[in-house]
Amino acid sequence: MNQRLGSREQESGKQFDGFSSSKGFSPFPNELFSELLTEIDNLAELKVTLYALWLVANREGASHPLFMSDFIEEIDAEQIAEGLKACVERGSLLRVTLEASEDVYFINSPRGRASAKTVQDGQWLPSPKNNRSPLIRSNIFKLYEENIGALTPLIAETLKDAEEEYENERIAEAIELAVKANARSWRYVEVILKRWKEEGYGKKQNRQDDQKNRSRYTKDKYADFFD
Repeated sequence: MNQRLGSREQESGKQFDGFSSSKGFSPFPNELFSELLTEIDNLAELKVTLYALWLVANREGASHPLFMSDFIEEIDAEQIAEGLKACVERGSLLRVTLEASEDVYFINSPRGRASAKTVQDGQWLPSPKNNRSPLIRSNIFKLYEENIGALTPLIAETLKDAEEEYENERIAEAIELAVKANARSWRYVEVILKRWKEEGYGKKQNRQDDQKNRSRYTKDKYADFFD
């Protein structure tokens, strides 16, 4: 029997603590809200749909094959099977049956359809062993990419360390100062953060003059951080 969205038979009793500013957000296609959510009334299908979209949005690479094993940690096995079947029947997911491996699924998008065709034509044999864990991007990652540059593995590790040492709000403001000062580098941002940590956050009026700030953060013992 399908489990309906309105059912309250299973309640964990755990109160949600709320969304945080550090976990970031994942993009979802507009059709999810304009079409699918008005039609889906099966909880298993909804879970699989949302989780599949989240996996694709947060994985590196271009093809994004999905396997049943990708859902195991987050969704009950019975619901996975039911949800995948419902998604294929609705057309939100494409399924390619492989002889020597478990079925592979793709989001029904232009890229997903092209990837599914390469598998059907025998040009590519995806394997669940090659699937990487989702790269969960925080808001700081997004700010860095939008304002400073490409996110390399080394920079990603550096940003993770910075999030543990500094408040996200301070990192975001330091990035903003770097942009205003036309000094788009992590080294500049890091110097600002270190100075705030050593000398205190300071008064806002002292951070409004960008040229003054640039001079302040590039002299004395901090000069070696800059080209």
